[in-house]
Amino acid sequence: MGLGYSLSTLPEIGRWRPPAVGTAYVVRQFVTMGLQELLSTPFVIPSIPRVVALALTELGRPRPDLRRLAQLLGTDPALSCRLLQIANAAGLAGKLHGVSEALAVLRLDEVRTLVMHAASSATFKAVPGIQLAQFWSYSLDAARVSRAIAGLLHLDPQAAYCVGMIHAVGELLLRVALPNIVALDAKVGVFEPKRARAELQAVGFCFTQVTAGLARQWKLPHNMFDALEFQHKPFDNDPYEPLAGVLHLALWRARARQLQWSQRALAVSFPALVAEVLGLDIDMVLQQDPIDWTPVRSGPAPQRSRTAVS
Repeated sequence: MGLGYSLSTLPEIGRWRPPAVGTAYVVRQFVTMGLQELLSTPFVIPSIPRVVALALTELGRPRPDLRRLAQLLGTDPALSCRLLQIANAAGLAGKLHGVSEALAVLRLDEVRTLVMHAASSATFKAVPGIQLAQFWSYSLDAARVSRAIAGLLHLDPQAAYCVGMIHAVGELLLRVALPNIVALDAKVGVFEPKRARAELQAVGFCFTQVTAGLARQWKLPHNMFDALEFQHKPFDNDPYEPLAGVLHLALWRARARQLQWSQRALAVSFPALVAEVLGLDIDMVLQQDPIDWTPVRSGPAPQRSRTAVS
């Protein structure tokens, strides 16, 4: 995949360390791939088998319910991305923000073909260091909170939901193309706020840039790939994109739930400046919690305090 070394020749991550240097050095030593090369790596985002099966059942009916289809496909990041990619490529580049909009312009046979392709692929492949069920649950929570906050601010709820759902797909590509990046997990977990910073230090780019790069390839609207690229530091973008602030707050909440932060950790870590610019406070954000949180799935032991503050 463009790596300069065969995986069989790499030292065992976790046992080998050069003297007096950190994990970032261990990763960087074996990275010869830049961001653009990584973005050209063939990659299929894994789909959720249950969603694929239910979508095929609905599509097999004489008159499929488009609202039901939108609800189903909107819970699968892979199918959401592919729908938006195809719909925005059909002469509507940069205009469609959500799954229901994409379904409105695509023919049912196109949607059926897309879902059948997902079913025929190895849709639930292992990604190094990632428990996909946990990862998708976290992504769905982020999408729901993002949509709720956007609605409070009279921003596009479909765009907010979509960026919440797909915000971390770049992490999957990073791990497939650069498996050694798993070495960072011992220092900064995949759900922790400092993950993007750790990846930048280790390989020169991070999952947010990868996700934004994919969004550009898919011809998603400009405000969506700005939100994806600047999700961890909304004010680094000029001009500032409010959707990035919405996503930033939603990710704070979804991470807090996934890592099971205490009330004190919530208060200390709250991104108050981002919220203030949007006219919100911590109570207003917490009131947007969905009533249908996904269950917190088993995974690595939650780390409640080590990186609660980004």
